[in-house]
Amino acid sequence: MKDVLGVVGPIITVVGVIVVGWLTTRATKTAAAMQAEPSQRQADLEIFREIREQRERDLAETKQELQSLRSLVRAFAGYVSALTSQMRQQGIEPPAPPDRVEEYNRTGV
Repeated sequence: MKDVLGVVGPIITVVGVIVVGWLTTRATKTAAAMQAEPSQRQADLEIFREIREQRERDLAETKQELQSLRSLVRAFAGYVSALTSQMRQQGIEPPAPPDRVEEYNRTGV
């Protein structure tokens, strides 16, 4: 019986040391990940803020460009209307506008 315990005891000890080593390694990795998480979250938040600010600038630029184009279309429509009126006053019938222009004249959009 002593021979069996003499062999089993060291085996159990080795297995115990391996298990403790594995658990220690795992705990160390978990602790490192937990310490890194707040700084990673902060970095992610900074990147998100930069992306959001860029999108807001892009949106503001797009809105400004859209307002400019709308203004241009309205000015051009008024100009063409004045030219059409002058042609009719001179007895010249202007060509029919494209369907999209007719739609704009009817709806304003």
